[in-house]
Amino acid sequence: MSQLMSNNVIVGEPEVLEDAAAWLSVKAAVGAIRPLQVQDGSIPNTKAHAAARELVATIADGLEAFTELLPHDSDYLLAAANDFRRWATTGFGIPDFLDALNAFQPQRNRVDGLAHLVVFPMYTQNGSSDRLVEAVLFEVRWPDFVAELEAGDYSNKLFVPIRFLDFTDGYDTNSAVLFPETVAMREIPTFTWGAIFADREAARFRRVVRAASEITKLDLPDSAARLLDNQQLAEQTFIMWDLIHDRTHMRGDLPFDPFMIKQRMPYFLYSLEELRCDLTAYREAVKLFREEDTDADIRDHADLVQYAILFDRIFRFPLTGSRVRNYDGLGGQLLFAWLHQHHVLHWTDTALTIDWDEVPDVVIALSDAINHLYWQSIDRPKMAHWLAAYELVAETLTPNPASKWAVRDLPLEGPPKLLTDAVMDDEFPLSMFYEALAKKMVGVIDSTSGITAKTAA
Repeated sequence: MSQLMSNNVIVGEPEVLEDAAAWLSVKAAVGAIRPLQVQDGSIPNTKAHAAARELVATIADGLEAFTELLPHDSDYLLAAANDFRRWATTGFGIPDFLDALNAFQPQRNRVDGLAHLVVFPMYTQNGSSDRLVEAVLFEVRWPDFVAELEAGDYSNKLFVPIRFLDFTDGYDTNSAVLFPETVAMREIPTFTWGAIFADREAARFRRVVRAASEITKLDLPDSAARLLDNQQLAEQTFIMWDLIHDRTHMRGDLPFDPFMIKQRMPYFLYSLEELRCDLTAYREAVKLFREEDTDADIRDHADLVQYAILFDRIFRFPLTGSRVRNYDGLGGQLLFAWLHQHHVLHWTDTALTIDWDEVPDVVIALSDAINHLYWQSIDRPKMAHWLAAYELVAETLTPNPASKWAVRDLPLEGPPKLLTDAVMDDEFPLSMFYEALAKKMVGVIDSTSGITAKTAA
């Protein structure tokens, strides 16, 4: 196999790895064992155990064979093979892959083009909630300008941007992340990395925004048009966006639990957290673009990040997924309405126009409003903070006419759970603009499920 050496790490050619016999055997065995599993990852049907043991043997042998193809991952590959064999010999109960997970540390070698194979029982965010075995072959994307940003003011040692090479059924979905917390394991370790598939993000962005701009008759600026015409450029842009977004979850004036997702609370709070991180990335991109001493490559991508965030948020997010507590969708609706109500986005004569020179300051004003809400949070009781967050959203978006939150018909003397239960599944319905746009966009958005750079043409 032809290989190259980079920083003393062997990087396999992706074309070779995708066709390697070890990969093809692992992929086929994973595809065959998945139907035998139930939601928690176990195989309770003892009649299926004989077949499952043969499949596990194939997977474990394939993982061991990959130590020659990916020697930098030998510790993980051998640990995963051992975890699979232990799962089989102990009767296919709920799988435990903590040892393998602890051995997989991709954040230690962020080298552009470095390939990895991961095989875990896991669920896939925006894909499946079942902890089935998944196999994913991918490579790291680490452009020089991103390395420069990360080494400077945007340090994020846990962030690993990646690109699909091949995958099993759980990733033939909308899932664009590989997170360690999704793996089946006996205890929760300290997580040391998080990976995002930039190629999927970029590919679906390009397809959706191209269609949406044509439907709305939006005249795209030259920079935005470049993103739609160039997959590699779009991938690099999303990596910069993700780098800053990801680190923002732990930075700023935050509520005590900045992630919030592990608590049961109204979904509009998750909307504000994700939007806060995106708008911080937007704010930093504006700053880098405006500074005269910014490196030319970074400055160019900082310009592109602004369009990526804006268009992904207002065109794809509101129309993707169901209307059941869709917090990313709500964040996109809020940004669109904010731009419209601040008179920089216009829907006139059945065409969408945007005052580009004025957009950055208006977007940053929304970021300021969310940041101020967060700053106030540590002085407020939980339910008071929830109510203030609702007011921030409701000042721009019209609540559902049936909403109890909108008229404060809430059990304020009971536990917070009752307030969460009172939030409607679609607390802030789509506007007439989005209802009409959805009818023309739903097919395009559905077509991006499972998309990669190779299938994005």
